[in-house]
Amino acid sequence: MAESLKRLVNIGTFSVLQEKLDRWLDDYYVNTCDQNTARCCEIIELNAKVQGQLFKLLSLCAQEGGMYGGANIIKSRLLPWLGQNFFTSGGAVTADTSLSVLAEAAAKDRELSELQEMYEKSLDDLDIELQTARTENQDLKDELQETKLELDRSVRSSTSDKMFTEMEVNDLKRKLATSEEEIRTLRSKSGLLADYQTEARRLRDDIALLSARRDVLVKYPPEPLTALERIKLEERLNGTGIQDDLAILRAARVSVQNADYQRKIDTLRREMEDDPPSQPSPPVRPQLPGPDDLSLYYRYIPGVNSPLATDDPIQRVRQQSLISRFNDLFAQDRLTTMDTLRRYSDDHENNQRICFAIMQEAFNVAKLEFRSFKMKTRANLAKTHYGPDTLEEAVQDYINRNTDLYDLPGMVADVIRALNRNPRIFLPPDTSYAVCQPFVREAVKLAWQMSALAHPLDIAVATDAELFDDTKYRRSYDSEYTAPLVNHHVWPCLVHGSRTLVKGEAVTRRGASLGTPRRSRSPARAASPVRAASPLRSSLSPSRFSRSRSPSPARRGLSPTRRARFS
Repeated sequence: MAESLKRLVNIGTFSVLQEKLDRWLDDYYVNTCDQNTARCCEIIELNAKVQGQLFKLLSLCAQEGGMYGGANIIKSRLLPWLGQNFFTSGGAVTADTSLSVLAEAAAKDRELSELQEMYEKSLDDLDIELQTARTENQDLKDELQETKLELDRSVRSSTSDKMFTEMEVNDLKRKLATSEEEIRTLRSKSGLLADYQTEARRLRDDIALLSARRDVLVKYPPEPLTALERIKLEERLNGTGIQDDLAILRAARVSVQNADYQRKIDTLRREMEDDPPSQPSPPVRPQLPGPDDLSLYYRYIPGVNSPLATDDPIQRVRQQSLISRFNDLFAQDRLTTMDTLRRYSDDHENNQRICFAIMQEAFNVAKLEFRSFKMKTRANLAKTHYGPDTLEEAVQDYINRNTDLYDLPGMVADVIRALNRNPRIFLPPDTSYAVCQPFVREAVKLAWQMSALAHPLDIAVATDAELFDDTKYRRSYDSEYTAPLVNHHVWPCLVHGSRTLVKGEAVTRRGASLGTPRRSRSPARAASPVRAASPLRSSLSPSRFSRSRSPSPARRGLSPTRRARFS
């Protein structure tokens, strides 16, 4: 009895009945009539099952009291509700069977409720997804509408742009026709302008010659001519025109200058011979040569905007850039080449000579090729040159605009061939000067660009065993500072005419001669830095702080007896 009661309590049938009643109350106004009736039937069935179990428990309780145990209470309270077969009908069904049936019913109800909740939740999720899909669909529709509007606007704008472009093209065609007509007119007028300029230049020359004649006549008054000379001069002047007269005047001025020069030479000779000054000779009358010497006194002076001017912007900018590149070539590319050469030869002096020879041959080849290129350019432009500028200005302007028209591989090959012919440098038999090809290429490019300037830059002429020039070179750190002669050069000096722009570097040693170069076993570099800030100033070298004070080789090799003889 107690165990059956405990199982009934554990099943919680009454709590399930209460939950069904609460859920029915919550969903009463939502459900239909059939659903409410079904809910009520379910609750009645569950209640009947619970009542059946209670009646079985009641029967068990009554049987524990004997045949008449609890009969009075049952008769008084439950007799109206009980049937006549109550005590006899329940013998075939046990209490455990009824309790398991109730448990199964409760479990099924729970599963049904969970399934219903899951179904409702899935319906809610589907509603949310449907709403999201509708929102995305609406966004796509809006985007499609905006795209259509944009496409319409772009079509309208492209149509208007096309019409505007056609109008602009027609306008440009009209302007082109007008410009061509103006060009034809200006070409016809430019011939007159060139003639006017030529005439003006000729008149300026005539004015200069007439001024020179006046100066000559004022400084050297002419002597009276004889009758025969006067007749010859009149015949000559009558036979020639004004141009011959001007040619005669030009030649007269040159003759007067020659006479002054001859008179000064005679005076110097007399002073050197310590003779008393004799009677000053009369001024030599200028001879009047023919008109063939017309161009002796003419010298072209470039204008302010001419590419041949010294202060031309292209000249100044490119010159500064090339000087900076020259310094970088010394400070970077040369050291890289020295490292490359050290892999094949440990002769440091020979490696320095190779780098210097590369620079020399690069400038020689570049100047030769540029001279040929300039002559070809002048010959080609002379056929079609037409305008107020001179032919030289047109040639230099063409060169400034086309600085890359040169055969770089061919020039590099020429430099390498020249290095192979140089007897003062060497490499091992299995090594070629092609290992220095990157440095050769950069040196050739730099030399060509320096030669292509209107006022070209060049390197100073340098030979071994020459007298050391402090204005052009600085000594390397391993030089002998009391030696006056150059043993070999490390880097050339960059000059502009007679002015030094960047100092070179040389090694001075006692006993330097023009013979076979002395081989140095010093692995150190002659790498004195170059100041890139101001290429016109000499750079600081480590040799200024660590000077070699070694004794002279001549004195070091003498015996005490011979040293006493020389002292």
